[in-house]
Amino acid sequence: MKSPRQSAFDILLKIHKDSAYSNLALDAELDAQNLSSVDKAFVSALVYGTVERIITLDYQLEQCLTQPLSKLKAQVLTALRMGAYQLLFMDKIPPSAAVNESVKLVKNNGCSFASGLVNAVLRKIDKQGLVLPDKKGLYYYSIKYSCPKWLIKLWKDAYGEENAVGIAKASLGGAETVLRVNTLKTTRDELVEALLSQNVNCRKADFDENAIILEKAGSLKKLSAYDDGLFHVQDTASQLCCRALNAKAGETVLDICSAPGGKSFTTAQYMKNQGKIIACDIYEGRLNLIKSGAERLGISVIDTVSNDGSLHNSTFPSADKILCDVPCAGLGVIRRKPEIRFKNGAEVDKLPEIQYSILKVSADYLKKGGVLVYSTCSLNPAENEEIIMRFLSENSDFESVRVLPELQRFGEDTDWITLMPHIHNSDGFFVSAIRRRIDS
Repeated sequence: MKSPRQSAFDILLKIHKDSAYSNLALDAELDAQNLSSVDKAFVSALVYGTVERIITLDYQLEQCLTQPLSKLKAQVLTALRMGAYQLLFMDKIPPSAAVNESVKLVKNNGCSFASGLVNAVLRKIDKQGLVLPDKKGLYYYSIKYSCPKWLIKLWKDAYGEENAVGIAKASLGGAETVLRVNTLKTTRDELVEALLSQNVNCRKADFDENAIILEKAGSLKKLSAYDDGLFHVQDTASQLCCRALNAKAGETVLDICSAPGGKSFTTAQYMKNQGKIIACDIYEGRLNLIKSGAERLGISVIDTVSNDGSLHNSTFPSADKILCDVPCAGLGVIRRKPEIRFKNGAEVDKLPEIQYSILKVSADYLKKGGVLVYSTCSLNPAENEEIIMRFLSENSDFESVRVLPELQRFGEDTDWITLMPHIHNSDGFFVSAIRRRIDS
């Protein structure tokens, strides 16, 4: 059986060589290995921590090497990153263990020739501690918070330096797990009691009367409360987006980009499972996630449809409410998906035209007086308010609607809101709403 560090090494090597998603690579490895819950937690922490801190870690390694990192074999670089992460960011790991186990990894993975190098570099890092650039600025923040400079600059230009630093800092260390109580089956008090009876530490969330925050989330699918369909996992920001939609019993709702279905599930609960929700995704396989989730939760008003949101669908009915949560760069969920931070700016620049196309097509389905919520999990004005302002300037039969007025805005008083992790303790998220004028 593999050691926990060997499992973490294999995952990180796969991410490095194959550009695998960290969560998928981690889940596959943990499913394949018979590790204890403690070892699984260690592997998860080591993998996610190393990935999210790569820019910081590589800067440390560069200070201790005479050759470029690109010249190192992937196995050696992976072992060095893992070792450096343990030394600098895992206080409970003895330095000797971090160094010796990293040396063992290169020996056991075909790189014995590099054992002396790994030993020397990691001992130097242990001795000197975390090293940062001398002068504060984009480069300093990039190294300290392991974010590419272009992303720090984007946030600084859009939201100011203080918020840019706050966002970058909040993107490290993972995110808490938030549950949405299935009000069709239980109450929050009853669910809290059920979770506590199964030794799940949790507390009632402040932002909503039907939300619960877990102190430590293990495998939720093993809980009887999960099997009984008493909750689904949904971040604070996503729940607030559903609140902004404010769907009512008996209404017809379109969820244009629905998978994996969390917003449709919460919307169905707002609707008391009365009315109709058409949940869409372009991929049939992802629709199965929505179907199985709705079945577990006892939701009967959701119909799934394979649909390309950028193309008009003549079979869709006119809708009272539309949720248009478009594909985006994901710059607000880096703390959950750390590899997103390594996207390049060119990838992000392609998205707004796609997003605008989906919004424009979606708005065609809206009844007079109906409301469409446009949202993303990205922190990038080009994907957010610029899309809404363009749409309103080109479509006089629509008007802006103020959303979530009870929440703090980061700057100007706008109808839309940008949720920020360091302000709202949520994923980074943009929520806006438009209404089709009755007199149009």
